[in-house]
Amino acid sequence: MSPTIQATSRFQGFPISPTIGPKSQLAVETKNWTQALGLQEVRVNMLLKLLAVPALSMKAKPVFKLLSASAALFTIALLMVLFRTPRVSARSDFDRDQDEVKARIGLSIAPVPLNFDHRDRRLVGLGSYIVNAHADCNGCHSQGPATEYIGPGNPYLLSPPNGPYTGMQEVNPATYLGGGRDFGPFGSKGELLHLYSRNLTPDKIGRPAGGRTFEEFLTILRTGKDYDQVHPNCSGAPDGNCLLPPFNGDVLQVMPWPVHQHMTDEDIRAIYEYLSAIPCIDTDIPGAPVLRNDCK
Repeated sequence: MSPTIQATSRFQGFPISPTIGPKSQLAVETKNWTQALGLQEVRVNMLLKLLAVPALSMKAKPVFKLLSASAALFTIALLMVLFRTPRVSARSDFDRDQDEVKARIGLSIAPVPLNFDHRDRRLVGLGSYIVNAHADCNGCHSQGPATEYIGPGNPYLLSPPNGPYTGMQEVNPATYLGGGRDFGPFGSKGELLHLYSRNLTPDKIGRPAGGRTFEEFLTILRTGKDYDQVHPNCSGAPDGNCLLPPFNGDVLQVMPWPVHQHMTDEDIRAIYEYLSAIPCIDTDIPGAPVLRNDCK
């Protein structure tokens, strides 16, 4: 659950609003202005009531002229304080602290060496946290359970004397996020013989998923667009490399982009930054040139 933000007035006992959930910066800003305007109306009515009683007696006696002038100055000062619009940050200190914690965890659990050259270390760490501790990207974007871990580091195996697991997980760096897990046959009639998870590792210039720009990567996670057009819709009889309706051949299948599309731009940027920092892998599977990567 997201942390919440509570805005209160400068005077104890006058809450501005119920707790606000920071769903988005625009939503928070909109609510702030609505609440602020409503609060000003309450403040004005209270102030008018306070000033209405002494106003009549001040007219009657000259001795109150000095007090009236002082009261006017006090009223102006009070208005300046009361009408200051409360500011609520779209991201609380708690959010930022949590990101720092996640970034530190992410850096500590990254299973491969990371290249920090010209990269934001905090974003790399946050991206690692999302990829490795939350989304389990390697669970699909490797060549399957048989090679995802190195023998003694496979947590799905028994410990001695009945198995080799030592109690310390060890991801196989040779297949880490290199793609190649086959989800085929796939389609309404199993017409697509092979459906391989994609290679997410960076190319030789550091662009993830074999050379995608951040804008392309963002589009993929937001819309599922398949830039490689690996499995278009069949224009005739199925040939093993196309999809029949109702499946949409223009978008990535199996890949959970309909879930990932709700992430913030910053989270997606962090994933991109992390994927740009991991080692390049050239995955060579016969019949799947889309998995090849230029690492040199």
